[in-house]
Amino acid sequence: MADKTGDRQIETSDTDWYWDLDKQIAVRADNRGPSDHTLGPYDSKAEAENWKATSTNRNDVWESSDDEWNDVNSSYD
Repeated sequence: MADKTGDRQIETSDTDWYWDLDKQIAVRADNRGPSDHTLGPYDSKAEAENWKATSTNRNDVWESSDDEWNDVNSSYD
């Protein structure tokens, strides 16, 4: 299954799971709505239902990396 987003095409499998932002439930790829209303793909229903923790953890790691990057580069100012 392919989903076209802008100029790029994203390949998905019917076994992929997504978090539907409108319905607030995990849905299989073959039952999801528009790509701008879903998060994913995830490998399992449980992973899709746990999207918020996954996103929070990822953002924390990114922020930490930003802080480290800024600390290293502040010596060049």
